[in-house]
Amino acid sequence: MRDAVALQARSNPGGTALVDAATGSSWTFRELDADVEETAGRLAACGVRGGDRVAVLMENRPAFVRLVFACARLGAVLVPLNARLAGPELRAQAERVGPALVVCESDTEDAARALPVPAVSVDASSDVERFAAHSPEAVEPADLSWTDTRAVMFTSGTTGDPKAVRLTYANFAASAVASAFRLGVLPGDRWLCPLSLYHMGGLSVVLRSALYGTTAVLARGFDADETRAALADYDCTGVSLVPTMLTRLLDAGGLPDSLRFALVGGAPTPPELVERALDAGVPVCPTFGMTETTSQVATLHATEAADRPDSVGRPLLGTDVTVLGDDGEVLSRGETGELVVSGPTVTPGYLSADANGERFCEHGLRTGDFGFVDADGFLHVGGRQTDQIVTGGENVHPEEVTDALRDHPGVADAAVVGLPDEEWGERVAALVVRESDGVTAEDLRAFCEDRLAGYKHPRTVAFADELPRTASGTVDREAVRDELAGEN
Repeated sequence: MRDAVALQARSNPGGTALVDAATGSSWTFRELDADVEETAGRLAACGVRGGDRVAVLMENRPAFVRLVFACARLGAVLVPLNARLAGPELRAQAERVGPALVVCESDTEDAARALPVPAVSVDASSDVERFAAHSPEAVEPADLSWTDTRAVMFTSGTTGDPKAVRLTYANFAASAVASAFRLGVLPGDRWLCPLSLYHMGGLSVVLRSALYGTTAVLARGFDADETRAALADYDCTGVSLVPTMLTRLLDAGGLPDSLRFALVGGAPTPPELVERALDAGVPVCPTFGMTETTSQVATLHATEAADRPDSVGRPLLGTDVTVLGDDGEVLSRGETGELVVSGPTVTPGYLSADANGERFCEHGLRTGDFGFVDADGFLHVGGRQTDQIVTGGENVHPEEVTDALRDHPGVADAAVVGLPDEEWGERVAALVVRESDGVTAEDLRAFCEDRLAGYKHPRTVAFADELPRTASGTVDREAVRDELAGEN
């Protein structure tokens, strides 16, 4: 089996594969195939071989897309690293996966240089060794198997320790097929991707478009006006968003009529936002998915959204969702419990065997999410078993933030919770017990700067003489939320 770009270059060479919305540049599948071949040759010249892991540390840009397919051309494993993470977080992930090489850009050179991995940069002005300085070697395309690992991606999971998820070529193919059955595919489709490629929601757009032979339109991050312009300029028929992005687009004036679907996930989509989008003529499709399930588990078609704005739709083709009670018993429809997912899109496992034991059961992958399936088979997701915070589509575990705050010499104790936020869904909030009186909220945010990714920093900080606790001595999180609720 060959990689998707190579196959499209044979059957659909003149079709537009990729558009860079920032520059207007575009590539046919023939042109992208040639660029991927060159990139694979440079990776080989850097010493990358089949089975090696290649870390990519950059924001959205065409070079990232080329690397996605160049890894497949070599039979190497793609490891997208979140460019927003702080140095210690990145080092921990690099040590976990042991990549043979990290490819960065000018904005991420400092972070790449600090990793225990050889680094090259795609930018000509780089202080790190230039990727282009390596003359491409001749490459024998890898003979890929469906069970080969295509990528390793990190997820916050249900604990503070991010898990490394293995995803196969079969996982990605099954996800593309299942999504196509729900959303449809047309020859002229153009799917805009403002989501980061180091997240599953972004990477899946590029991979699916190549499998379908349609066009991926790459945005360099999200700006409401720029996104609206790109949707209109390139007659986009699809877009992937998180709820905050959809809200900002509606505030900016809505979306163009060319859209067939606006896939919205990464965090719960409030029913009132679904209704607002429909009123504005936006074909909104709320979805529920995970990195471990190669993106979508269930998706609500836009034609059904008006009647069920509080649902994420039926499970996709091949996916089964079982609802379990506290004792592990299978619950009937309408009963709320933990959602367990099985099917061809589910990861074969984590890199850590211990994590596999924690998260898999006889019914499949334990998601850590609560929900129920109604009488008509529609899935409703209604909270998490853990205290994990989802802010702007990013997962934050409270204990990770708490540990960072407790490291400050002026902090005696702290508790971190999520508070409702109109823009971000939830915001990180901290109730802090001072060790010394001079500590301020600004001090604590600055202290977090080099320890945590920016989205994990507490936006709301309040101080107390002691943390509220239950009769058993554990932190009373509901009381913490009550104390923080009036803070900005």
